[in-house]
Amino acid sequence: MPIFLGIVGFIVFFFVLPGLRVVNQYERGIILTFGKYTGTRNPGLTWIFTGVQRMIKIDIRIANVDIPQQEAITKDNVPVGINAVVYFQVMRAEEAFLKVQDYPRAISQYAQAALRDVIGGVELDVLLTERDTTADEIKKIVDQATEGWGINVTAIKIQDIEIPADMKRAMAKQAESERERRAVIIRAQGELSAAENLKNAMEMLSSSGAISLRTLQTIEATTTNPANTIIFALPIEIIEGFKKLSGK
Repeated sequence: MPIFLGIVGFIVFFFVLPGLRVVNQYERGIILTFGKYTGTRNPGLTWIFTGVQRMIKIDIRIANVDIPQQEAITKDNVPVGINAVVYFQVMRAEEAFLKVQDYPRAISQYAQAALRDVIGGVELDVLLTERDTTADEIKKIVDQATEGWGINVTAIKIQDIEIPADMKRAMAKQAESERERRAVIIRAQGELSAAENLKNAMEMLSSSGAISLRTLQTIEATTTNPANTIIFALPIEIIEGFKKLSGK
């Protein structure tokens, strides 16, 4: 009996315990038996035959990789510098491990090429105003390639767009001119509205006879100070009437 327990203890100590592995919830374990893929282990406690098998853990959480600044020429021949970030997730761990040597680097390299291709097909104005649409076009291209690697590209975000200094100055002048043009239009619309309101007020005062009352109110307001000198401008019809009376 002691010999049997000793044999069991030997087996447990040298074969069972060394083969125990824990796969975390956010991981998948790739099993290679004599170098050949033989299965994928799900999260939890598992066991491999040490010396015969080995397990490689693959993280399946969403990860990101930077696209370093790329020099590209837009459709309207403007040189720009662009950098971006690629967000991806391993969907099939065995394919990502077996088909691609370094899938984060491969994704970055493929995204760089796709970025330059897409930028070359859009104009600068579109690139600046619709960067999300441009990023989606890049994502579609990269997604098509990485689908066969067992990887899903969840998003691509364009971070910075650098344009030449002379182009920045030209754009600033254009923006300033546009602001001035809008200000002139707003002022002109305000003056037109004021003139229309004055015209309508004069027509209403004339038609109702209230203009005479307004004139009397103005005279009354200005005669409170004896030092004021008031000059009345009479209509030409009244002056002509005075001439006729004096002629008689």
